[in-house]
Amino acid sequence: MLKTLKKHPIIAICLFVAIMLLPNLEILQVSIMEARNFITAREMLNYDHWLLTTMNNVVRYQKPPLPAWFSALSGVIFGEKSLFGMRLPAVLMVMLAGSFMYYLSKTILKSRMHSLINALVLITSFYVIGITFEAPSDIFTHAFMLVAIYNFYKLFNTNNKLWKHTFYAGIFLGFSILAKGPISIYALFLPFLVAYGFSFKYKDLKQKWLYILCAIILGLAIGGSWYLYVKLQDSSTLDAIITRETSTWSGYNTRPFYYYWSFFTQSGLWTIPAFISLLYPYLKKRVSNYRSYKFSFLWTITAVVLLSLIPMKKSRYLMSVLIPLAFNIGFYIEYLIREFKTLKDKRETLPVYFNFGLIGLIGIAFPIVMYLFFSTELQNHLFNFTLASVVLFIIGIFILVQLKSKNIKSVFLLTVLFFASVAVFVLPLSEAFKNETFNSFSNLNEENQKRDIKLYAINYIAPETIWDYGTTIPEIGRKDKAYIFPEDNTFGIFVNAMSPENEAEIRSKYYVEVIGNYDLNHFGNTSKQNNPRLKSVFYILTKK
Repeated sequence: MLKTLKKHPIIAICLFVAIMLLPNLEILQVSIMEARNFITAREMLNYDHWLLTTMNNVVRYQKPPLPAWFSALSGVIFGEKSLFGMRLPAVLMVMLAGSFMYYLSKTILKSRMHSLINALVLITSFYVIGITFEAPSDIFTHAFMLVAIYNFYKLFNTNNKLWKHTFYAGIFLGFSILAKGPISIYALFLPFLVAYGFSFKYKDLKQKWLYILCAIILGLAIGGSWYLYVKLQDSSTLDAIITRETSTWSGYNTRPFYYYWSFFTQSGLWTIPAFISLLYPYLKKRVSNYRSYKFSFLWTITAVVLLSLIPMKKSRYLMSVLIPLAFNIGFYIEYLIREFKTLKDKRETLPVYFNFGLIGLIGIAFPIVMYLFFSTELQNHLFNFTLASVVLFIIGIFILVQLKSKNIKSVFLLTVLFFASVAVFVLPLSEAFKNETFNSFSNLNEENQKRDIKLYAINYIAPETIWDYGTTIPEIGRKDKAYIFPEDNTFGIFVNAMSPENEAEIRSKYYVEVIGNYDLNHFGNTSKQNNPRLKSVFYILTKK
């Protein structure tokens, strides 16, 4: 297996991501950020809103359009209602990020094995996978930026094919901006430049300044092209959105400076190796390439510090840190593979036994714990449960056996396989915990067409609801606190929450027929697990 991976690393990385993510791509509930992107993509296809982007047929310039373009093009192939098709581009970005983590590592470290370790750590880091569903724009912007960083590194260090690397650096810098604005420039590219300067020093800049400048100009031209177009076509709306978005960075969701200090936990299975890899005084004398380790360490720490300076903080912004962190973790894993059999100090060996031993024990305990606590829920999913149990149990046994033999190379690969197996075999079991009141809107659009009525929303409509319904749901506005109802004699409304005063106003003008309750909370039956945003009541109103 290891020889195959080393011989065809990029194919192996892409195939691994495909096997890990594609089989269950439609299982997880659509997140609010996904829904916004998918609706925008759908309206590109239905209304030709490719540049002046909309959500629910209302202008939406908060995010650049590149991720929606990808989803729209995928929707052309798989159908605009295909969740698989809409999510596929984000999976391709995981493949791209893994591939260029390998390329960048190989260029710096000159080691295929070490580079493959870095790539595998990245694509099995918890939040790298989680962000593809929670906020797909982030995986787009950072994956494209990683490609740009690889080409900038080539510009700094080689004298061959300079215009080629200039072109690719500029193209993918622009793509990153078109995916989520300048976020990745600040959170990933700028820390890279700082770390590179302190670790490798900038050499021959006098001979290469033209190439670097051209790459930056090309990137800004591509990235700024959409903003310029919108500015020329709809200046006032764009200015208002920029003002509002800018104010949120200093006044919304503010957190203390140290909020991100637990960033290494976002790597999931690699939390303990991530923490140890950040113990610079300990590891700097043990790594095989000190300058490169110093580079990845500074890249990681600088990224965290820069993110911490911004008052508004959200856990998903840490996605950018996981890229240099994966590089950093790779040094610790490579050290263990090289030296673990000779280590005598328990202070070094105990964290290794604890981390990988715990993963092995989780695999072994999985069937027992799941059946003891969830036997009722699993009754209709026994095949999937048995399959997941057998796979994780076997992998857990092998991890412990190889750990006892101090074969860390096999332990590492089995841990990677464990993560993929959870995604492939355990994720389908989530259907056993499906919300009993779950009721999709997906057939309601067709039913309303048969009723020959239009559907509107009052007070609030969740993006997930609009996506699930399959088309736009216009919101009923207000003027002087009174609703501005449509001219239709009969129409439907979705109500998420309504005050007694609002209900009295509606009933004074319309006959109200309650058709049903809809709940898009896919999993969980407790109040803590249910999101009230995803619940709506469907009424049909007939004018008196």
